[in-house]
Order: sequence, then structure tokens, then C-alpha cells
Amino acid sequence: MELHDIKRVYLIGIGGIGMSGLARYFHHLGCIVCGYDKTSTDLTNQLHNEGIQVVFEDHADYIPMSFQKPCSDTLIIYTPAVPKDSHILNYFKNQGFELFKRSQVLGLISKSSFTIAVAGTHGKTTTSTMVAHLLKASGNDCSAFLGGISSNYQTNVLYGKNNVMVVEADEYDRSFLTLYPDVAIITSMDADHLDIYGDHAHLTESFKLFASQIKPGGTLVHKNGLPLDGGYTYAFEDETADAHASNVRIIDGDFYFDYNSAAVNITDIKMGIAGTHNVENAVAAIEAVLKLDISPENIKAALASFRGVKRRFEYIVKTPEHIYIDDYAHHPEELRACISSIKRLYPAKKLTAIFQPHLFTRTRDFADGFAEVLDMVDELILLEIYPARELPIEGVNSQMLLNRMQLQNKRILSKEAAVAAIAAEKPELLLTVGAGDIDTLVQPLKQVLSNE
Repeated sequence: MELHDIKRVYLIGIGGIGMSGLARYFHHLGCIVCGYDKTSTDLTNQLHNEGIQVVFEDHADYIPMSFQKPCSDTLIIYTPAVPKDSHILNYFKNQGFELFKRSQVLGLISKSSFTIAVAGTHGKTTTSTMVAHLLKASGNDCSAFLGGISSNYQTNVLYGKNNVMVVEADEYDRSFLTLYPDVAIITSMDADHLDIYGDHAHLTESFKLFASQIKPGGTLVHKNGLPLDGGYTYAFEDETADAHASNVRIIDGDFYFDYNSAAVNITDIKMGIAGTHNVENAVAAIEAVLKLDISPENIKAALASFRGVKRRFEYIVKTPEHIYIDDYAHHPEELRACISSIKRLYPAKKLTAIFQPHLFTRTRDFADGFAEVLDMVDELILLEIYPARELPIEGVNSQMLLNRMQLQNKRILSKEAAVAAIAAEKPELLLTVGAGDIDTLVQPLKQVLSNE
């Protein structure tokens, strides 16, 4: 299929962050775009307001007439997260349509572009958004498909006037193996998605294969210590890496650092977002865009104006009375980075966290890791596990995590009871964290902490 032939696009699972980016991209090109998702969200409401039709009933009767027969100018995209017994999915299969995964379509779009792909079990969304902002803000421009909503641009897809494209490369379901980038960044390769890969070794094998797919003459940038051959390494404060941060400090609540490599030193970089993990992400982004001849002065200015990604260490309330941060972390190492950064910023404040585990398999596979990291907070409210695409697993629940923890101030509450508890207790420092529907608590919690 050739992209320039496409006139109509139907997306099964259109409300996902990656799928909605493709919907916006094809709508921007002038295609007729519509799709299905199981629930209405703020994101699907935005798509509707932009002129994209979305239905929430999984019935083939709701498929528009123009999509009911295979045609060379009609593209059907699906996400692996859609259940295999979906009526709409199976209608297209039974009618003889060729169905494409989101990752395959990204591969088609990026094939003729100079592509910067950012992969990793965590850190990829912020790093890819940071790379895109460095290119945009420096006047070099790019298009971008992001795994989150950029706070600078209020969208997950950017349109550029040149041939440069930034793509978040997703390792779930080996999706990133459809990409052949010019520059690849790999931020992390921790065990995750073991329901797909089986074990850490198979996950590592896929990342190595992704790294091997860089175009001839291309560049690999990866975190120091990962089991990858060649390329350029980066790190937080490890001087053995090809590039590293040093002189990291907090001044009036802002992070500052120096960037050091054999070729370039940039001093007194002010970060527009907080977190030691984001300083490390910035080192990776800088190392990548320096390969595109972006000037150190433009890099420094762009990082100061970078506002991050929605739900990635996002300040919801920041007043003298209350600090409330929301984060998407759903893996023990992501949680560790988030909690450590909060404690570095606010060492004297008591940290109350509300955590929603994501997936039964992930909770089972990393139960000890979750328990260890959650013990770092001062008080914990635990929600029940968000199942997403999974069925329950006997014995795997939030009580299992609570039983493994040493922390005394811990409890399991419903979402409604959690909001009521925060309204009653008004904690000075609050963190909500998780990848499920915990984001539905953000506005209610913001309201109870803002309206005293």
C-alpha cells in the first residue's frame, strides 16, 4: 500500500495515545477518518471536535458504508490491545481487508523520512517529546508521533515542513521492529511485557534486533551499561559514558546541570521540568540532536522552555500549602525514579502516594519490586489493579502487594474513597501514579486541594 493513495482510514482502538496520533495525521492529510473505541475519554472527545467520527459500540452495523468493502484507497489500522473477538475487527477480517498494526503504518510513514526513533521500557515518551521540542524550538523543525500529550504543543502529533520525523518506538508486541531509523535512542531495557516476551532474555533480544535495524551510516545512542554493541552511550553522572550530566543541582525548585562529552560541553542548563530521571533523558536527547548539528545555544534555550508531557511528573497543584504531582509510572524502576526525584525536591515534606497497579501479569511479575519501591513513600493509598486487556489471575491483587510491604501507613481504597480521604486529610505533598484510569482522579483531587 502506498501512502499517497489513501483516502479513507478506519482505526480500531482509535482512543489510544498512539492510534489517535495516526488519526490526527491522516485527518491532517485530508483523509476521511473514523474509528471505534470501547469508552469515551477526553481524547476521543477531542478527536470528535476535530471532525473525526468515533463510535463506542462494537457492532459492524456502525461501520460507515464507504468502509464496508476492500478498496486500494482504504486503510484499516488496529491495535493489538483490541480483543480478538471484537465484532468490528472480525468484520474487516471476514470481508478480506488487509489490516495493519499501528507500528506497520508508522513504518510506512517514516520509510521516506530521516527518522529519529526513541525506544525503551521507560523514558521513551519524555525523551522523544524532548527531541521533537529541541528540533522545533531550534528552528530545525520535524514531524513527530508521540506516546503522550506534549505540554508545549497540547497534542501527540506534530507536523513539520521538512523530512525529519521523531517516532516513539514501542517494544510492546515487538512493534518497534517495523522501524528502520537513522538515529535510534534506547533509554532502558528492564524486564517488562513478560506476558508477550516470556522472559527478560527475549525482550533483550528484540531490543538488539531493533538496534541492528538502524540505516547504514546511522547512529545509535543508548544508556550506558545496556547490553548493546557500538554506538554512543549516555548516563546521569557516570563519567565512563560518552556523554553525561554533572553538577546537577536544584535552585528555587528548578533542576540545573552541565552536559559533558568529548566534543561538547554545555554549562548551566536549566530544565523546564523536574526530576533527576529527566536530566538523564535530556542528556540522551542532547546527544542525539547534536548529531543533527543543533547548536549548544539553541539546545540550552529549548530545554529551558520544555514543559514536558501530560502525566509525566506533571504538577497539578503547586501552592505554598500543597504540592500535587501526577505521573504515569507503572514499572518499579519508573516508580523509583519518580519517588526519588520528589524526595530530592521536597526532602522535608511527608509524601502521600496513591498508586494504581497496571495489569495482573505485571503486578505478579514485579510484586517484590513494587513493594520495595512503594515502601519509599510515607503514606500509601493503593487502588485495585487496573486490568486493561487482561483477565484476573487468582491470588494476584492489591492486597498481595500490601502484604509484602514494610510501610505501616498503607491502605486499599476505592477511587471514590481515595478522593474522600484526601479531601479530609489535605496532605502537603501528594503523588498519583499509574497507567490505568487513575487519571480520572486528577481533577477531583485538584479541586479538593485547591478549594480549601
